[in-house]
Amino acid sequence: MSTKRLTFELKIAPRVSVNDDECEFPVNRVFCVGRNYAEHAREMGNDPERDPPFFFLKSLDALVPGGGAIKYPRATNDLHHEIEMVVALGRSGSDISQSEALDHVYGYAVGLDLTRRDLQAQAKKMNRPWDFGKSFEQGAPITGITRASACGHLSTGEISLTVNGKVRQMGNLEEMIWDVPEIICFLSKFYQLEAGDLIFTGTPAGVGPLQRGDKLVGHVSGLSTLSVDIF
Repeated sequence: MSTKRLTFELKIAPRVSVNDDECEFPVNRVFCVGRNYAEHAREMGNDPERDPPFFFLKSLDALVPGGGAIKYPRATNDLHHEIEMVVALGRSGSDISQSEALDHVYGYAVGLDLTRRDLQAQAKKMNRPWDFGKSFEQGAPITGITRASACGHLSTGEISLTVNGKVRQMGNLEEMIWDVPEIICFLSKFYQLEAGDLIFTGTPAGVGPLQRGDKLVGHVSGLSTLSVDIF
């Protein structure tokens, strides 16, 4: 073990509360699935054929456990909301089969994949990565995690988002192009998945811009409600 003094202390990894329990879920990585609802793919100008899924990552400082008030991000004039169900992994593994995938799921949560759409669009146009559009501070508010043993494994049920009391997004989990076992199976071919990994599973149609002062309420049937205020 090294005895050298650290030049500075890093922030600890974020932790997400576990509903109806006093424990916390330490987060390792944040994966996100792109274009996993057909209608959302169409509204973004893409073909929703069942091509292999693709992923991007958000940095750990994007997480805002519990939601609440978050600051409108810098360097954008076009912040968009994307409501998603989030899968929390409780076991590690690679090359996981679809039949065993749900054994690795600890629980589920509701999250927002906030997107600096103008920066993402610019990156797409230039065939560059999406990092500036997707990975930034406070870009991923999330509720507490509901254990799978309490809510079951979710494959159907309403997913929705209201902004200032008006419905913006409304869909059903069964509309996902790639379901949770398929997502875990595919992703585990490229990564050694670990306990503490979160997977945002995609968003239904209806994404749109946000302004300072907006109040968002996100919902997935059977899970906690996510409330976020933009200032």
